[in-house]
Amino acid sequence: MNERPAAYRLDGATVGGDWPIWLVLLGLFGVALWAHPHLPEQVPSHWNLRGEVDAYAPRAFGAFFIPGMALGLYVLMLVLPLVDPRRDNYPRFAGAYRLLRWGLVLFMAGLYGITLASALGAAVDVGLAVKAGVALLFLLIGNVMGQFRHNYFVGIRTPWTLASEEVWQRTHRAAGRLWVAGSLVCLATAPVRAGWGAWVFFAAILVMAVGPIVHSYLLYRALHGGQPPDG
Repeated sequence: MNERPAAYRLDGATVGGDWPIWLVLLGLFGVALWAHPHLPEQVPSHWNLRGEVDAYAPRAFGAFFIPGMALGLYVLMLVLPLVDPRRDNYPRFAGAYRLLRWGLVLFMAGLYGITLASALGAAVDVGLAVKAGVALLFLLIGNVMGQFRHNYFVGIRTPWTLASEEVWQRTHRAAGRLWVAGSLVCLATAPVRAGWGAWVFFAAILVMAVGPIVHSYLLYRALHGGQPPDG
């Protein structure tokens, strides 16, 4: 008989297995320390849909905000499972959860590189880079979403998926396929500068966000006869 994996633990094995990401995080702060004195007093902090700078922030913000956010998100993802009532399910998708942690940190690292290069005067198409990065992150998540198991912090958390493990599993398998297809559409339209490209890009993201919610509701009704989730 196969024994159920032990509940999630924040120990040396969990943290040590992420050593490549710790190197990335250390690299981000090393770059921030180097870049800080070279940045102008005000650095670009936001770009509109046309890729034009429409907001600025102080030098320290430009140097340290994204590295700090990357570290904070990573630590948060390590800690959150400890307080999840379904903590024992995390080892069942440990590989997918690790890839999710890595993907988020690498996305933030790429975003930092692009915005820092722009702040230092390089000719960078920030809008294109950000859209492509978002599409690649969604592609990664879509590829592992079907492995997510019942929990309260990661995945499609609707009243219907949380009330039924079968609805959870079937919703995440379908959502994974949708996210892969949607992210490929986003990746294909990321370089398009015409207005329709932005519309298609954001329409795909909207479908990726709303589709699984509707699917989970309809699936719950089909499996449970329309009874309320707490019934």
